[in-house]
Amino acid sequence: MASASTARRPPRVLPYASTAELYDRIYSWKDYAAESRQIVGWIRRFGRPQSHSLLDVACGTGAHLAYLSRTYEATGVDVNEGMLSVARRKLPRVRFVRGRMESFRLGRRFDAITCLFSAIGYLPNESDLRRTLRNFARHLEPGGVAIVEPWLTRAKYRTGAVHAQILGTPDRPIVRMNISGRRGNRSIMDQHHLIATPHGIRHWVERHDLGLFEVATFLAAFRAAGFRVQFRRRGFMKGRGVYVAVLRSPPSAARPRPRRVTRGSSSSRRAPGS
Repeated sequence: MASASTARRPPRVLPYASTAELYDRIYSWKDYAAESRQIVGWIRRFGRPQSHSLLDVACGTGAHLAYLSRTYEATGVDVNEGMLSVARRKLPRVRFVRGRMESFRLGRRFDAITCLFSAIGYLPNESDLRRTLRNFARHLEPGGVAIVEPWLTRAKYRTGAVHAQILGTPDRPIVRMNISGRRGNRSIMDQHHLIATPHGIRHWVERHDLGLFEVATFLAAFRAAGFRVQFRRRGFMKGRGVYVAVLRSPPSAARPRPRRVTRGSSSSRRAPGS
């Protein structure tokens, strides 16, 4: 038997590089339909009259777009080609483009932009967060809405928490497990995967490295990019909240103003876990 020092270590890969085909099974518990209904409600309340186009940034396998594309002419952007391949098979009438959230260029503007399930937390630093929100503004019509679901703040993140899931089916089980670590303002989670088939058991590790950006940091970055923004503590995932931001337009363009919610106050509405 190999000793602990000589045992073969499982390969470590980029987030979702090896799980694109499994992603929808892993997150089958998530209520994408209800989240999409809430998103449509916010766009209708705060956005441009008769909004018809939507861009989903970091769209993954298109799980939200499966619902949002029923209401909007939709486009998805993601950096992971494996995820995009799954999305294209599921939604052949939706346009999908490979690109990084801070630098993609589509040559057009949309009535609404979404960036969901804490994907924005993968940005490496505050400078890239500001770049990303400026890029959103470049792709948004004046008066359009950006809906961004953040990752956790330092106060909400629990270092040392153990997470384990058994998913899949009895004959094709999927096991995921990690311990929440932290390095400065970054949450570090090495997500171990075990997948069993009649041909053997596969084990690999995906590192998820997400920034613990504070609410004040997001609010300042949105405002610097030209948005009026509110933070809603009650979002889609516990402890994360959601930002609803409207790109400023000339004073003559009237539309409903989002109610400002300060940090620590509650609202009347509504990645790997930690």
